[in-house]
Amino acid sequence: MTDASGARRSGTSIAVVPEAAPELVAAVERAGGVVGPLDERTRGIVWSASSGGDDLAEVLRRAPGVEWVQLPWAGVDGFADVLAAVRGDGRTWTSGKGVYSRPVAEHALTLTLAALRRLPRRARAVEWRRDESSRSLFGADVVVIGAGGITAALLRLLVPFGARVSVVRRRAGDLEGAARTVTTDRLVEVAAGAGVLIVAAALTDETRGLVDADVLAALAPGAVVVNVGRGPIIDTDALVTALASGHLGGAGLDVTDPEPLPVGHPLWSAPDCLITPHVADALATTPALLAERVEHNVRAFLGEGEFDGVIDLDAGY
Repeated sequence: MTDASGARRSGTSIAVVPEAAPELVAAVERAGGVVGPLDERTRGIVWSASSGGDDLAEVLRRAPGVEWVQLPWAGVDGFADVLAAVRGDGRTWTSGKGVYSRPVAEHALTLTLAALRRLPRRARAVEWRRDESSRSLFGADVVVIGAGGITAALLRLLVPFGARVSVVRRRAGDLEGAARTVTTDRLVEVAAGAGVLIVAAALTDETRGLVDADVLAALAPGAVVVNVGRGPIIDTDALVTALASGHLGGAGLDVTDPEPLPVGHPLWSAPDCLITPHVADALATTPALLAERVEHNVRAFLGEGEFDGVIDLDAGY
């Protein structure tokens, strides 16, 4: 962004909506922005709700002069309709991409270890019963779907275990810390014989249903599946079947399809399935992490540096 753009935007109004979250208001002001009500003077929007695509579309209609919009989370599938409608309109859209990488990677590791050690089954036990069914992460063949910030953080966490990690991504290109990096068309190939499959990708048309019955069947008997990306990336019916058959040794899911997972769904009663209610990034520090991103991007909007977490409207994340 040029200095001229920054000078022109200096003093322009940024609206924090639909709720004026205090930590986000403070972040805008720390960066030198002016927080104001939503009106014809609004040039930037910090969206403070985790969803509400229809509401955001209405806000944009009321404030046609908006040049930049900050969304709160890394995943933007909840705003897919409004993002599709504004493609090519010249606005800059940014997300929380990368903001929550470390806590989500930590949660992915937690679910992986829990599933490998059969903790879901053991936590439900009401009698003392020993078995030798646990598996180790040390030296395991691990497949990770997605090559964003979560995967980068997870690769660092996996180093002490000496795991051989294959990363599956949309575009060709190596990723530091991965033994190999392949494109999504080779997923079944790299899943063959793997002991751990971790989903850490965004939900797009390409990734929806990517982990299907063929992928699950390719995994080693007793393998575990972890999802900290988005629920619909895994075919839920195929996952239920693989768990019930005993082919999978377990699953750790922070996201599901459908979500919220209804009472009585077979995944709740699967003895080797651990479900957390989409809380991988729900920490006491989460608001502060988002505030840091907002502060950085307000400065960029005012002409100081580059935006972080820019959304590729064509790719959908």
